[in-house]
Amino acid sequence: MALTKIERRFRIKKRIRKIVKGTAVKPRMSVFRSNTQIYVQLIDDESGKTLVAASSRCKEIAGQKVNKTEQAALVGKLIAERSIAAGINSVVFDRNGYLYHGRVKSLADAAREGGLKF
Repeated sequence: MALTKIERRFRIKKRIRKIVKGTAVKPRMSVFRSNTQIYVQLIDDESGKTLVAASSRCKEIAGQKVNKTEQAALVGKLIAERSIAAGINSVVFDRNGYLYHGRVKSLADAAREGGLKF
């Protein structure tokens, strides 16, 4: 029986999460992509807390008229700025079951350009 898209993504997500763990020094950079928005947060899995977050709904990005891929790049730059301001320079990337393509890739590349190491 064929899997739905959601079931397939959930299986991939579980497989990735077994390996990828975030700490306070090197948090997990988790990406969530909806049909219209994109969200990213830096998570310390040991304490279960979100250290830094950014999304396309932030007031710096929400007012701009750009397509979704460019919007993801803006979110990547924003999370890089916020994390460096919080003293975080390196992260572990968690694509959350999504393919490393399109908006997810754009966000990751922009975060790297912003100064994050992963």
